[in-house]
Amino acid sequence: MTNFLLIFICLGAGMLLQHRRDLPAATAQALNLYVIYIALPALVLAQMPTLQFSADLLVPIAMPWLLLAIGAGLVLLGQRLFSWSREVTGCLLLCVPLGNTSFLGIPMVIAFFGEEFVPYAVIYDQLGSFIALATYGTLVLAAYEEGSRPRLSKIITRIVTFPPFVALVLAFFLRFYTYPPALAATLERMGSSLVPVVMVAVGLQLKIRLPGSYVVPFSLGLVVKLLLTPLLALGLCRLLGFSSAAAQIAIFEAGMPPMVTAGALALAAGLAPELAAALVGWGIVLSFATLTGLYWLI
Repeated sequence: MTNFLLIFICLGAGMLLQHRRDLPAATAQALNLYVIYIALPALVLAQMPTLQFSADLLVPIAMPWLLLAIGAGLVLLGQRLFSWSREVTGCLLLCVPLGNTSFLGIPMVIAFFGEEFVPYAVIYDQLGSFIALATYGTLVLAAYEEGSRPRLSKIITRIVTFPPFVALVLAFFLRFYTYPPALAATLERMGSSLVPVVMVAVGLQLKIRLPGSYVVPFSLGLVVKLLLTPLLALGLCRLLGFSSAAAQIAIFEAGMPPMVTAGALALAAGLAPELAAALVGWGIVLSFATLTGLYWLI
């Protein structure tokens, strides 16, 4: 409940701050840069070394990557059908395939299933959404941030120099190293600032009414993320006979709204900022209803 309260308070605070005339115009951009260069790398360094690999967790490990491919494919199909701009396409490629499987997902799993199911949610998040953000997310950002298509060498350079990706590589090599308590606590605190800062930034750019050109991608993006994706996960598990606790949590995590950090990347890159803020903000609000329905289907 604390996490839900924090989300709504920070989101509401950001929306209220929109009316402050003395607030610098670049405030949201500055907050997003803080997330990308400080909070997110700290979170990567804090969490990645704690990964525990297990051979019997294939469903929550494979599911996020399969749904990532499906979600990205549907966005690209929509781009062909509706001729979306590069900015809108890049925004949707970040926000639709990547779900809020940690900060919102884990509390939701506790609320609906119980604390004993949390390890499956952690596996889904850390081996799926978390790594996908640093790899796939970086690739999308590099390919769509500028008006012209960058060369492969430039994309690779962006990936290997992107702060969260650098932190991911560093954390991999530090996975057998135990941080000193003071450093571990510092990284945890820096990483914990990510969600409140991002939600304020989202609130600063969240509009009740979207520009007309964003209505279709906004609607289709949330339909795919909140309804179609979890139903596909449910159907696939039923078809293959997967009914374990791990499979149930994988299905439930598949229905999480767009990832806050993915929205932050879109905001910072200027990829349809109003659309990104709407997908993240309204996705969280609507997910309370859609996740309840998904739970009863599972």
